Amino acid sequence: METSAKVTLFEDIFEVTALNPDGYKFERVNRLQAIGNTFNCDLLLDINCEIYSLKEADKFTLVLASTLHLDGSPADHFSYSVSNEPTLADNYEYVMHGRVFDISYQKDGTAVIAFSYGGLLMRLTGDQRNLTNILPDMRLYLLLKKD
Repeated sequence: METSAKVTLFEDIFEVTALNPDGYKFERVNRLQAIGNTFNCDLLLDINCEIYSLKEADKFTLVLASTLHLDGSPADHFSYSVSNEPTLADNYEYVMHGRVFDISYQKDGTAVIAFSYGGLLMRLTGDQRNLTNILPDMRLYLLLKKD
């Protein structure tokens, strides 16, 4: 979709390689470990498993976007209003809003980016050339759908 290209900061298809890899299990949260098919990024992602479930070997599309507006207009990251206008979220099954709270760069060209979505955490690790659109303290949307 051409309009979503304006708002998309990162997109890849991931395969879940492990659930709760550290052995910790919370009542409503699963931590997914996954690997990206296109950019070979490593992903650790907390999701609310009461409302969205993924299991080992499942494939899903992950998109990071600066706004949900299809025309690319900036999002108001401090409030949410229900509208009948179509949004990027209409094409996905699970959406979270959060911010980047840490980016570190390794000598080998790898970037490690940490995100928080209201306490649910995500860490995306990959070649920094594929993650240049994600900036420190950026507010963004995470969108998921199963493939």
